[in-house]
Amino acid sequence: MKRVYYLLFLALFACMTMSCQQSERSFFSDEKYREQVKIDFQQRKSMINHTRSKALFSVFDRPDLSLEEKEALEFLFAYMPLNDLSDYNGDFFLSQTRAAFEARDFFEWGAKIPEEIFRHFVLVYRINNENLDSARIVFFNELKDRVKNLSMEEAALEVNHWCHEKVNYRATDGRTSSPLALVKTAWGRCGEESTFTTTALRAVGIPARQCYTPRWAHTDDNHAWVEVWIDGKWHYMGACEPEPVLDAAWFTAPAKRAMMVHTNVFGKYTGEEEKNVDKPMYSTINLLSNYTAVREAKALITDAGGQAVVGAKVAFKVYNYAEYYSIVESVTDSAGKASIYTGMGDLLVWASKDGVFGYAVSSPENESVTIVLNKKKGDSFDDSFEIVPPSEQKVAGTPSDLAAENGKRLRREDSIRKAYMDTFINEQTAKDFASKLNLSADETWKYLNSAQGNWSEIQKFIGKHKDDKYLFPFLSSVSSKDLRDVPEHILTSHLQGFHKIGVKTGTPDDIVTRNLLSPRISREIIRPWRKFFQSEFDNSIVEDVRANVGEIVNYVKENIKIDDEQNYYNCPLTPQGVYDMKIADRHSRNIFFVSLCRSAGIAARLNPATLRPQYFDGEWKNAEFENDIKEIYPQATVAFVNAKENILKPQYETHYTLARFQDGDFSTLNLRGNVSTVSVDEGYYRLMIGSRANDGSVTISNKYFEIKEKQSLNLEIKMPEVIRKMQVLGIIDMNTKITLADNETTLKDLSNGNGVMLCFADPDKEPTKHILQDLPAQTGELNKWNGGILFLVPDDKLSRAFDNTVFKNLPKNTVWGVDNKRSLLNETISTLKLDFNDNFPLTLLLTNNGGIIYYSAGYKIGVGENIVKMIKTK
Repeated sequence: MKRVYYLLFLALFACMTMSCQQSERSFFSDEKYREQVKIDFQQRKSMINHTRSKALFSVFDRPDLSLEEKEALEFLFAYMPLNDLSDYNGDFFLSQTRAAFEARDFFEWGAKIPEEIFRHFVLVYRINNENLDSARIVFFNELKDRVKNLSMEEAALEVNHWCHEKVNYRATDGRTSSPLALVKTAWGRCGEESTFTTTALRAVGIPARQCYTPRWAHTDDNHAWVEVWIDGKWHYMGACEPEPVLDAAWFTAPAKRAMMVHTNVFGKYTGEEEKNVDKPMYSTINLLSNYTAVREAKALITDAGGQAVVGAKVAFKVYNYAEYYSIVESVTDSAGKASIYTGMGDLLVWASKDGVFGYAVSSPENESVTIVLNKKKGDSFDDSFEIVPPSEQKVAGTPSDLAAENGKRLRREDSIRKAYMDTFINEQTAKDFASKLNLSADETWKYLNSAQGNWSEIQKFIGKHKDDKYLFPFLSSVSSKDLRDVPEHILTSHLQGFHKIGVKTGTPDDIVTRNLLSPRISREIIRPWRKFFQSEFDNSIVEDVRANVGEIVNYVKENIKIDDEQNYYNCPLTPQGVYDMKIADRHSRNIFFVSLCRSAGIAARLNPATLRPQYFDGEWKNAEFENDIKEIYPQATVAFVNAKENILKPQYETHYTLARFQDGDFSTLNLRGNVSTVSVDEGYYRLMIGSRANDGSVTISNKYFEIKEKQSLNLEIKMPEVIRKMQVLGIIDMNTKITLADNETTLKDLSNGNGVMLCFADPDKEPTKHILQDLPAQTGELNKWNGGILFLVPDDKLSRAFDNTVFKNLPKNTVWGVDNKRSLLNETISTLKLDFNDNFPLTLLLTNNGGIIYYSAGYKIGVGENIVKMIKTK
């Protein structure tokens, strides 16, 4: 009888278990998609070595793992970029997955989100190329009670207000800080703001994606923002720039002039959007038609005999920062054709195969172009043409009552952020700290001030290493962003590792600081790789490789497999991640090589102009990882000469660039600062010079030529002529009274007999900050002019949190004033007959008699330069 009961119990238990398994929720409703994910997951898993496999996949052994979590993790592992596989562990991804499900189940709108939308735009933890952190969990806990009783649309708008409380716009370098690091700093560039805001929206279960225009056509630079999925439709918003409604932002008008808006989608995506890129692990979808009218730009590629060329590389390019920048790259089909959907402006279409190339301009009037591959390396020739962007379009503004109420909220949010930033260390406290340690007060304040919200970590580092002669050289070797987000223990690890090995004899001091002492190599997140590698390799090995760097080169060549497809977000693997995975993209491999060299006391770098990995052995030598790379390239000297006809001195990457031919196209040399004379590798080059007109069109001249070993070449930079007609567009009364911070004056008094540059500014918005960042480049010319420079803020745009002292090196006559009740702004709008719609900034150049001879409204780069050109034209 006992045996019968026992068998009945087992049967009952088995039935209950089967019932539970059958009722357990699956992540996929589409059986075919589920099976494809399983296949892709197993293939991905098979490529991971034992070291990383255990760290990543032991999470599947957890007894508390549900079927839904298991399948979601398989989806993530199947398609995540290589750097995530190398630098994070399975438990991290499980925590991200559970946070996504918790948000879905907590909020009412979670049940309304389609499976595919949730899978790609809520579950996915990565937005772009940011360092990953636990922001999703932190943000959910902070936001859930704030938005739980709102509609999905109201919640999305409210999250953006919360983001504005935390973060505001300020330009910074190209490395993307993690969302929590951005909160600590309280400001960042648009790519960081949009990464942060997308993370916050996903944290509360609202589908969101970061959108980019990779480069504008009508002005230099780019921009990123956010799209949110609300009740079945995608809408846009400015990240950390809340408006009272969706589909409203300062960039609405510029986006109508875009030639491309796109986003990367993680995993196999079957949405309806046009795909510019469709790869096994991700796709890049074209969103431009959400913002403006589009056209199909078509290209037929032929050889010199007129035969269609199959498999030719085709790049569709816009002019930006004095180079042709690819917005989409493709390959010709069996008919020799390639096409994209783009905006209503001009593109340069570049095609190449087997070292032969050709190009043509695609325009709305000439949408289908035929490109003959009839040019080759070594051909010398010149050409010139005009590139015209899409025309400016009018857009509707936000209703005034909504805008006014929203403005009040923004000012309250500014005060919240300012109150937090007021907790950062101040100058006197920093200098008192330096005095106690017998350190330079100015140096100490410089680094503590640069650290912003991370100041306590940098203070701890300074205090710990106060007697180290390399303290300040070390801090000078990292970026300002590193000071803002790298913890003390990582910096200490690098400084200690540097001292453990020392410096190879004969290495100059300036090279030691930049290329040995520094933990910063490229745009990777700084991790404590130096001491890690020193612990992996004993001292005898270090001595051997210092005597023969070729051993490091050979080790890297033999042990690191190159895969340039899988790291599709272009976020570099950390050096330790490369070492563990033994797989990397070329750029991450190169960073790894540099880190190994520095860990062994050998100065190494990525060449600033070409990004080739190099080590110092009496001179800079290339690491020969590819067969076509030479240890030392024959060098030549190039001097850039300013043509006497130029109104302004041309600047590299604003007016001209030099590019070297490789793999069928020209790659721009990354020459920073005030370039005059440079050493370059021998090779085939293109000099590009461009002049941009006020309407955004560009006149371009190109020179194609060879540079030979030991050649000294003078390249004249003569700006293409752009016709600038000067006419009086309206009159402003120069006796108008202006309210400054501490007194009242008039426009006439400010003009000094020379005129006034007048900028109506909204200091909370990015376009105004761009002018403040661009203007210092023209400080010398504007000081010579000696006219007045007035930034006038409407009283409804005033914010006590705005600090104009952040913007350095403005012209000497710069003053700030308040436009009460918008009286002068309204007069100006009426005079110019503008449909303004708060399209700040509105910048004018006034003659001494009040004549308006130039104006610019909204987002544009180079306004200061255009002002100077108009002054000199007068």
